Amino acid sequence: MIETQTNWEALADKALRGERISAEEGLSVLRADDDELLAVMHAAFRVRKHYFGKKVKLNMIINAKSGLCPEDCGYCSQSIVSKAPVAKYPLLEKELIVDGARKAMEFKAGTYCIVASGRGPTERELDQVIEAVKEIKSTMPMKICACLGILNEEQARRLKEAGVDRYNHNLNTSRTNYANITTTHTYDDRVNTVEKVKASGISPCSGCIIGMGETDEEIVDMAFALRELDADSIPVNFLNPIPGTPLEHRNDLDPRKCLKVLALFRFVNPTKEIRISGGREIHLRSMQALGLYAANSIFVGDYLTTEGQEATADHQMIGDMGFEIELCAL
Repeated sequence: MIETQTNWEALADKALRGERISAEEGLSVLRADDDELLAVMHAAFRVRKHYFGKKVKLNMIINAKSGLCPEDCGYCSQSIVSKAPVAKYPLLEKELIVDGARKAMEFKAGTYCIVASGRGPTERELDQVIEAVKEIKSTMPMKICACLGILNEEQARRLKEAGVDRYNHNLNTSRTNYANITTTHTYDDRVNTVEKVKASGISPCSGCIIGMGETDEEIVDMAFALRELDADSIPVNFLNPIPGTPLEHRNDLDPRKCLKVLALFRFVNPTKEIRISGGREIHLRSMQALGLYAANSIFVGDYLTTEGQEATADHQMIGDMGFEIELCAL
C-alpha cells in the first residue's frame, strides 16, 4: 500500500457536484492505507445517502439454463473449457420461471433476474422467456431483468415489448485485460449489446468481475468505462475461483480491497445502482455490512452455480445497520 494524502471528503464533494473524479484520484482510493478505510467508506456513504438514502435494493437470480455454453470465459463454471461439475439443463419451462418470481417476492426482492447460459438466445428460448415475463408482469409487482447473452436489435425490441425492465450484459473486465479472460467474443461485442439494449428502451445493467488478474489501473478503467456506457445498474462481482475453471487458482482479494473497489465505483458512478454481487459472502465475509455504505443493492439467495447466504441473514444485516429494504424497485 502507498501513503496517500487524498482528502476523501473532497472526493465526495466532487462526486456530489456531478464532477468526474480523475484517474489518479480513483487509484488513490484503491491504494488507500487500510487505516484510512473508514474515512473512505464514510465519504462514499455521503454520496450513496444523498442519492439513495438508506434503502437497499434486493435482487434474486434464477439460473434458467445451465451449462452447455460454447464460450470460453475463464471465470465461468458453465463454459466450454470448464471442468467444474455443474448442473447442465436446457431452458426451464415457463411455470418454473414464474414460480421463481414468486419465491423472489417471498424474499422481498424487487428485481427478478432471469439468466440463461450461452452466447445468445435461440428464437425458441426467447419465446419461452417472453411468455414467462408476460405472466410475471401481469400478476406480480416485480421488476424483471433478463440476462441471455448477446442480442440483436429485434431480440431487444421483443424483450422490451414483453415487459423486460432491465437487461444485464457485463463488460466483466477492462478492454486491455479482456483477451486474457475470453477469446470466443470481444469486449466490443459486449459494449454493442448494451448499446442495442439502450436503443430499445430497456434499462442497461452492466458490471464487472474483480480479481481476475487485472491491475488497479484496469479496475479504474472499468469504473470509467461503465460511466461512459451509462449503465443504470452496476453489479460488482468478486471472483469466486471455482475448481475446474481456468481461474481456479486466483486468490487476489481481501475484504478491505473489495470495500475500496465499491467506494471507487460509487465515486465514479454516484447516481447509479451499485450492487455487491457474486463473491460477496466469500470475499467480504464479516465485513459485508460495510459494503452497503457504498453500494445500495445486493443479491439474495443463491447465485448461478454457487450458494449465497440465507436471505433472512441479509434481511437481518440490513435491519441491524438501520437501513431498510426497498420493497418494490418499480
